[in-house]
Amino acid sequence: MIDLYFWPTPNGWKASIALEEMELPYTTHLINIGKGDQFDPEFLKIAPNNRMPAIVDPDGPDGQPISVFESGAILMYLARKTGRFYGTTERDRVAVEEWLMWQMGGVGPMAGQAHHFLKYAPNLEPPQDLPYAKDRYRTEVGRLYGVLDRRLAENEYVAGDFYSIADMSIWGWASLWEGQQQVLDDKPHFARWLETVSARPGVLAGRALHAELRGDHRDRQAQGILFKR
Repeated sequence: MIDLYFWPTPNGWKASIALEEMELPYTTHLINIGKGDQFDPEFLKIAPNNRMPAIVDPDGPDGQPISVFESGAILMYLARKTGRFYGTTERDRVAVEEWLMWQMGGVGPMAGQAHHFLKYAPNLEPPQDLPYAKDRYRTEVGRLYGVLDRRLAENEYVAGDFYSIADMSIWGWASLWEGQQQVLDDKPHFARWLETVSARPGVLAGRALHAELRGDHRDRQAQGILFKR
């Protein structure tokens, strides 16, 4: 039974979706990022960067326990463990890793900054309504989604004709495109992919995990923890 340290965010969904898609049994441990659980010394032992998700697999390499932090590393570990959603050839795996790294280095950070400056920063005390930052991250997210749309014009899924951990990694942030002030009218292939992935039972189950706890973190205490530490 894998231990999942989780809060319902796009990064958290990567791990919960992967566990559901791979049909791996798991126990959820909530890390309330608005209350500072991510700074608990016990959690830092498995996630030294004070970020969730993280997992502990009691049946790790050679049958020994292992902890894994960073959502991309978790996806790669689980895909190797199960032999699923990583492609079947070395060329497949290269494509999966390219697009997984593209998400980790591009979509995740840029969409996160877009959310911050478009949604949260104007409500800080004092307000930080910064047109340059808003335009910068809105535009960059749009550029990245354009890259994705062109890729999906030639492929059913991100890495090719097979669903993979690369799709799982991108979906959570991409599903929140409206909050990033994006449009899909000019990205038909992106829209098609989003609809297809959103309908998968594993994605639905992973997204639904403790969905009732998802908030917008607009209260002053949560903002102080999330944005000033």
